[in-house]
Amino acid sequence: MTGKDSVVLVDKDTTPQIMANAEKGVTVTLANVESHPNKAAERGKAMRQVIAAFIANMGTINTGLIFGFSAVVIPQLQAPDSLIPVDESQSSWVASLSAIGTPIGCLLSGYVMDNFGRKKALIATQIPTIIGWIIIACASNVGMIYAGRVLTGFGSGMVGAPARVYTSEVTQPHLRGMLCALASTGISLGVLIQYTLGAFTTWKFLSGVSVIVPIAALILMLLMPETPNYLVSKQKPEKARRSLARLRGSSYNIDREVEQLQAFAAKTNASGKKKLSLRETILALVHPSCLKPFAILTIYFMMYQFSGVNTITFYAVEIFRDSGTKLDKNTCTILLGVVRLIFTIVGAIMLRRCGRRPLTFISGIGCGVTMIGLGVYLKCKHGWDLADPPIEPTATWFPVACIFIFIITCTLGFLIVPWVMIGELYPMKVRGLVGGFTTCMAHSFVFIVVKTYPFLTHVLERHGTFILYGCFSFAGTVFFYLCLPETKGKTLQEIEDYFSGRTKTLKKAKPGSNDQQDGQQLLANGTKPSVLSPQKNALLP
Repeated sequence: MTGKDSVVLVDKDTTPQIMANAEKGVTVTLANVESHPNKAAERGKAMRQVIAAFIANMGTINTGLIFGFSAVVIPQLQAPDSLIPVDESQSSWVASLSAIGTPIGCLLSGYVMDNFGRKKALIATQIPTIIGWIIIACASNVGMIYAGRVLTGFGSGMVGAPARVYTSEVTQPHLRGMLCALASTGISLGVLIQYTLGAFTTWKFLSGVSVIVPIAALILMLLMPETPNYLVSKQKPEKARRSLARLRGSSYNIDREVEQLQAFAAKTNASGKKKLSLRETILALVHPSCLKPFAILTIYFMMYQFSGVNTITFYAVEIFRDSGTKLDKNTCTILLGVVRLIFTIVGAIMLRRCGRRPLTFISGIGCGVTMIGLGVYLKCKHGWDLADPPIEPTATWFPVACIFIFIITCTLGFLIVPWVMIGELYPMKVRGLVGGFTTCMAHSFVFIVVKTYPFLTHVLERHGTFILYGCFSFAGTVFFYLCLPETKGKTLQEIEDYFSGRTKTLKKAKPGSNDQQDGQQLLANGTKPSVLSPQKNALLP
């Protein structure tokens, strides 16, 4: 066999041969029969994986608290009787400063994740968040609010990638998509909590209540195991077995999954050293298996942030107030949070059934239509306000409907899919590091969009700003159609093979294809398939 040959892992008995070949530089490919547990008996206990994912994503509830905080605190700070009066510029900093600390936290989380583990990264992320909320609760001037927002944003950035990577590595493919979406559900829950409490309490009390979430997340994460993928990559197979026993149950074939992880680590050279050198890290980062998904997700985040989702989230009360609706702005904001939470859960369920691409298209088209519709209405309202005498707005339900439909369609895809893909698309060797880079880029776009919103409303007027957001959504839909892969039901190994160029597609072989015909012919001849020809992808004896 040459160094270009491939070995297929078909059953447990072939593993020693594969490991031996992998050490010689032979490419090892995991067959679908092993990588796709398609029988209930071959699956671990789902409840254990659900609990692990839920605890890992508790920190994302805090991210939602941070996002929703500015929407309720800014009107209180701008009120005539405010303890800390702020102007429009200071309000924009209160809204956007959390997004300044977030990218720094994202970069640090990647380093901590890859060098100290996913579990320790999730524990460390809660500390600056706790300190930040305490500072805001005790604030006596706007500077302290700024400092607290930066710290909470820093913690929010640290939790993003570790929560999703941890979830993707402790869950099996049939549960991964739905459970990775818990991060988005947590954010939506946090936003709803802030919207609801903020309508009835002061921002100081709200800050004091918010600190409970990161404290609970820190305590519960101390009880959880490290991910088996990380432990195998650090040459700790026994600890990986103990971790899997806690995550899958005693009846599950733990040795088989550990052997699969070891074989794949050998194939990708993800094991053998406890720490990559600087040169090895740079080479891994510029490899197509890393650059391709990084480019796709960076553009994804840019397009979806410029659809206006966080503008609506951060300035919800203000936008409802200026839309002309006669409904109570706080009531509308609370209902918006409820709708976002409900459809985040619906989106998580649909993600398992529909896949990543269809939900993305729903978001792109829905956000484009509703933002342009809202912009057109506000343009008409602008004309009615300037008329002499002013004309009473009509169809005031329309802007509210646009905002609610926008949140529904945006939540189904944009708020779930790219965050799930952070834990899916990147190679094992640098998954934590590049995951941190990606969340850094995502939150940088959050800062840009939130900070520039007041500026755009002065330059383009409010209606022009929303029309611009709608155009970004339509442009993003075209990009997603051309470039976004479908990863539904695929193992992390299959996805990495695809971006590395070892496989040409993530789609399953169709009946009657050359691959399937060759395999069936060999099986008919009584030959046991054991290796895969790289030239024809045909099964060989």
